[in-house]
Amino acid sequence: MNEPYERLVQSLKSLPGLGYRSAEKIALYLLVEKPAKADDLIERLSLAQKNLGACTVCGNLTDLSECKICSSEEREANRICVVEGVTDLFAMEKAGVFFGKYHILMGKLSPVKGIGAEQLNLKTFSARLERGKVDEVILALSNDLEGEATCHYLRSEVIRDPEIRVTRIGFGLPSGGGITYADEHTLMNALQSRQDLEN
Repeated sequence: MNEPYERLVQSLKSLPGLGYRSAEKIALYLLVEKPAKADDLIERLSLAQKNLGACTVCGNLTDLSECKICSSEEREANRICVVEGVTDLFAMEKAGVFFGKYHILMGKLSPVKGIGAEQLNLKTFSARLERGKVDEVILALSNDLEGEATCHYLRSEVIRDPEIRVTRIGFGLPSGGGITYADEHTLMNALQSRQDLEN
């Protein structure tokens, strides 16, 4: 195979959920079957890369400085749901089970992977809490050791105000699983049966 083609396949293969065969199929589709779609894809990717970034408040994907959720007057500003990534926020919004605001950590604590507190999106979270307008923080992190460790770190080191209720979802989520692929009923049960997280 020629080098440009192989490099394209390898780049596609590096994307989440794609193996070599799937990457090869997409490469051939864009290069041979529908080359016009390749131009369209390049243009849209370039446009998204130039115009989308992280919300300055919560970390959500947006084309403005603040995302629509953070700037909405209709959302419950006194409740913040903490999630690991943007895909988790999308899953919660698609399910339509939460009407407060969010905060995206951009990961979870993982010493094995070299992810400490300084790698997480915590500065703006602390600032939001210090403004004193938050009554409840819902920790919607994955139900695994790293998720548990992150929850306990947030409870003991970041959410210091004893007046803030800290809850943890869990019911209905599989052990070791996250919320990205949970259906709306599972997410609703998880939110409704959240429990207070003690220090």
